Amino acid sequence: MKKTKIIIADDHRMVRQGLINLFSTKKNFEVIAETGSGQEVVQLALTHYPDIVIIKIGIPDLNGMEATKQILAKNSNIKIIALSVHTKKQYVMGMLNAGGSGYLLKSCSFQELLTAIEVVLSGKIYLCHDVSGVVVESALASEQNKIESLFSLLSQREREILQLLSEGHKNKSIAEKLHISTKTVQVHRTHLKKKLNLNSTAELTKYAISKGLTSVELSPEYHRIKHDKDFPHF
Repeated sequence: MKKTKIIIADDHRMVRQGLINLFSTKKNFEVIAETGSGQEVVQLALTHYPDIVIIKIGIPDLNGMEATKQILAKNSNIKIIALSVHTKKQYVMGMLNAGGSGYLLKSCSFQELLTAIEVVLSGKIYLCHDVSGVVVESALASEQNKIESLFSLLSQREREILQLLSEGHKNKSIAEKLHISTKTVQVHRTHLKKKLNLNSTAELTKYAISKGLTSVELSPEYHRIKHDKDFPHF
């Protein structure tokens, strides 16, 4: 049986020795190197080609996030798991954005570390329970920021047309209200869909209501599609 090769990087000798002793009880794992330096773990990883690097984020000389970036820039096949005491967003997301495949707190059990290794070797990401919520919150915030930034790209005229469309007005009616041609309305309508990455009047209506451009009561389109399971109910 091929053994999983591991490098341990932590500036606490007792932590390193403890992990080495635990892995020695598992015949399918082999710790091939250890270090207390971020700079050195990069060199060790590029010399020994491990399957897994277990690294402390706050390791001296070169922090775990930067070390991860440097290792993966040279060898993207190596899987890197952070072992940390930090649960703050900047550490968790910083490690994942650097390319890390796993994030565990030092309070986790050795059995969970073994599970994490199995998961990341299969090509997936492993997060211990106490930090998974941080990633979800970050993803939701990122999506919300994306939506807000898209809305800010709309011109005043596009917002006017979006509101009128969501209130059930057709191109001709919108053209008359805004004193522009129906062709211009159609151009703006096309631009709205492209900017917002939406495909239909129903989706434009949902978006307009969610941004407060119009209300449910003023939108005939809402009443037409209100049974759509994806439509937001207010």
